[in-house]
Amino acid sequence: MAKSDSLHHFQGIDVSQAGSASSIVFETLKQAIITGELKDGTPLKQEELAKKFSTSRIPIRESINRLEQEGLVKTIRYKGAVVASISLKEVEEMFDLRALMEREVMLKAVPNLTDDQIDEAEKYCLEFASAKTSGDWTDTNRKLHHALFQASDMTFHLSVLNTIYDRTERYLRAQLSFSNGADRAVDEHHTLIELCRAKDAAGAAELMFQHVKHAKRSLLEFLPPDSK
Repeated sequence: MAKSDSLHHFQGIDVSQAGSASSIVFETLKQAIITGELKDGTPLKQEELAKKFSTSRIPIRESINRLEQEGLVKTIRYKGAVVASISLKEVEEMFDLRALMEREVMLKAVPNLTDDQIDEAEKYCLEFASAKTSGDWTDTNRKLHHALFQASDMTFHLSVLNTIYDRTERYLRAQLSFSNGADRAVDEHHTLIELCRAKDAAGAAELMFQHVKHAKRSLLEFLPPDSK
């Protein structure tokens, strides 16, 4: 699935006067990778990035190391750091894990959800339904899930889930642009809100499990086969 690209069209920012250049470079590169602005296989050349950010190579190197720890970047011998791609096997593993974890989180969250939290989730549900771009879909989808999950108080689970979202979002954005996956998600989101208001934890958890499983199947159908 890797597709080599370059930094030519990537717009850096001047961080020369920033107090924490490394953090700004890290967050900017991370978002560029997540959204697909920096595509799979793009070489992250420290000297070129340092010029784009108007900084030294030290914060660039630190940022690349952090991105590698999060699985968004990998180092290839003789080539250096590049934006990491994901194999179909990894996609399956991540979505299977996500389905199991989100089911458990919902079981814990639903009994503790307040009316205000459910109202907030419903607001994002409506925003998702009216979204026009894949970026808006994925952004509001994450906000919807977070609004429902926060009552679980399962901080480690949510941290792992955020990592999975980051690793897969650029593929989901592409997939949503070329399928009707968003239409099905709208219906499932509305039903999920209804189950939460009814305090049906088991029903909401099972729907969330199936919701993620369907997203996995849809994404696997969209992605081209690879060598695995």
